[in-house]
Amino acid sequence: MMQTSTNRAQALALLTKYNKKPFHLEHALTVEAVMGWFARDLGYGDEAEFWQLAGLLHDVDFERYPEEHCQKAPELLAEIDAGEDLTHAVCSHGYGLVCDVAPVHEMEKVLFAVDELTGLIGAAALMRPSKSVQDMEVKSVKKKFKDKHFAAGCSRDVIRQGAENLGWELPTLFEKTLEAMRSCEDSVRAALPALIAQAEEN
Repeated sequence: MMQTSTNRAQALALLTKYNKKPFHLEHALTVEAVMGWFARDLGYGDEAEFWQLAGLLHDVDFERYPEEHCQKAPELLAEIDAGEDLTHAVCSHGYGLVCDVAPVHEMEKVLFAVDELTGLIGAAALMRPSKSVQDMEVKSVKKKFKDKHFAAGCSRDVIRQGAENLGWELPTLFEKTLEAMRSCEDSVRAALPALIAQAEEN
């Protein structure tokens, strides 16, 4: 069972120490919540807190140290005495891109798969009149995924590899991630102002 002695308050303090941009903070909250949804959906409900912490901290080093992404993370995570499991999980989402830490546990494979995809879906939501994922359908995600010029920074290769690592078809990954994002959209928006304020103070 994957678990850690690190708590959310420590994780938020570390996140806001090294991340100040609202976009990055919102992404962290989104991936945190999406990971919690997947933990419960896939039968790992007793590990949900760990899954969420990995999601919250996965990009902890990206804003301040973009050239050392997933390489600087262990040093930063050591500040809150993050365990080896959590450090491995955080680093593994950069496998084959910025580090050689492979995703092994199903949680790590989910994180690898949904990181880029949440960005793509989030960008697609902003193009909609509703500015929301609530009325978005999988076919819309497929269309944006095929458009290489849309949200070009979201790697389609990583998303494909992520689905493959999990043994899922792409539409399955799209559907589950979209459902996860629908479940947390309101709570993420509600939590973001306080996190931005914490980052400004930290």
